[in-house]
Amino acid sequence: MSKVRVRFAPSPTGPLHLGGVRTALYDYLFAKNQGGEFVLRIEDTDTARYVEGAEDYIMEALEWCGIIPDESPKHGGKFAPYRQSERREIYDKHLAEILKTDYAYLAFDTPEELDAIRKEYEENGEVFAYNYITRNRLKNSLTLSKDEVERLLAENVPYVVRFKMPIDRILNLEDIIRGKSSVNTNTLDDKVLVKNDGMPTYHFANIIDDHEMKITHVIRGEEWLPSLGLHYLLYEAMGWERPQFAHLSLILKPEGKGKLSKRDGDKFGFPVFPLNFRDPQTGVVSKGYREEGYLPEAFINMVALLGWSPANDREILSLEEMTKEFDLHKVHKAGARFSKEKAEWFNHEYLKLTSDQEALVLFKKVEDINLSHLDDDQLLKIISLMKERATFIKDIYTDGKFFFEAPSSYDEKAVKKAWNEQTSSLMNDFAEALHGTEIFEAENLRHIIHDFAETRGLGMGKVMMPLRLALVGELKGPDVPDILQVLGKEESVGRIKNAVNNIS
Repeated sequence: MSKVRVRFAPSPTGPLHLGGVRTALYDYLFAKNQGGEFVLRIEDTDTARYVEGAEDYIMEALEWCGIIPDESPKHGGKFAPYRQSERREIYDKHLAEILKTDYAYLAFDTPEELDAIRKEYEENGEVFAYNYITRNRLKNSLTLSKDEVERLLAENVPYVVRFKMPIDRILNLEDIIRGKSSVNTNTLDDKVLVKNDGMPTYHFANIIDDHEMKITHVIRGEEWLPSLGLHYLLYEAMGWERPQFAHLSLILKPEGKGKLSKRDGDKFGFPVFPLNFRDPQTGVVSKGYREEGYLPEAFINMVALLGWSPANDREILSLEEMTKEFDLHKVHKAGARFSKEKAEWFNHEYLKLTSDQEALVLFKKVEDINLSHLDDDQLLKIISLMKERATFIKDIYTDGKFFFEAPSSYDEKAVKKAWNEQTSSLMNDFAEALHGTEIFEAENLRHIIHDFAETRGLGMGKVMMPLRLALVGELKGPDVPDILQVLGKEESVGRIKNAVNNIS
């Protein structure tokens, strides 16, 4: 059996969508599970839709996700080049071969002529297709004499090459995920294989490249299912062994109906791209998971489970664990509904698994926060206190802002609950007790608070609540002794006195 080789073949027409990331991931997992090779090929023959920077974006996104190709335009390989725009000679060679068969023909119809025919069909309530019926009365090498064809070629009249679909054949198709199906060739039209600029269309270039690069399995989105019959026949026409096919279901909108789109992300407030992407034409930036604060491991874990279920319904798996367990036969046929809440849950779980030291490195990269007044020991303590509550690393700052800034106001409801006429005097006394404390560590501070409450005949809540309010500005946050330790004696005493002066 030949070595498993798969390819991810995006077009550089914009940023990489969540669905594209999943296709690349499943390609990668399948290849590595089988001891095979994962190829990245850039299908850039659609020059009209080419977007500057898109190819670099695709490669950077895959690297961030940890999906590293064995062969690519960047990594090279024995089947280079890996950009279709650089493979013209290969396509020309195979075009000459298929034109020697009965599977292809030249079509000289102009776009204007075809538009006129379409309009004529529409007026009769019909839909025009260039197929086994209509090709016999159109302007092509099947209807024109050999001399006429040669004359048109000599005059450089533009033409396309079309596939000649066989008449009334039943094609038996197989898909690893979806099983067996069949299609009658009479329902398929004569697709263009080579455009009038000499460049192959997706269908022809794709087949040639997969053959030349010895691809054994083609894993792609279900939007290519209608093309499967044509691709079977192209392999037949060229006399090549075809790869096995697996068509992935759609990633659905959060409400479950229809394909997930950028518009859904904008509407519900989540990214649909792995990284931020700046449109070179408009300058508009579409947000990405990386910049939103997602960990790559969490993102990839979330994507993997959009259409595949590991054994025992496990949800948290590393890339290595996914690789060991991945099986194309266990990929779901039905669409997978995207959930923003589930995506956030994955990030929360992975953040909890991150060491405090690793989290500190990430935390220091968060933009627009000033950490200059805190040393690493203080920051590590804050991270250890806040990490398990956070969904994103930036939440450690936003949810624990009181560690970094003294409160400038106090929550009204909290004041009513925690502060009365005697509280100011009580807090002044506690500030004095704190001032005389030499060991400013959480465990010792816990004893000091307990002893202070006990000597005054008060419950712990009568001291803890106003103390928390003074330190935080509201009744939230980790244990008060931990907050005191992180803030330090001077800052803690200052905040308590400030609260006494400002809360009446």
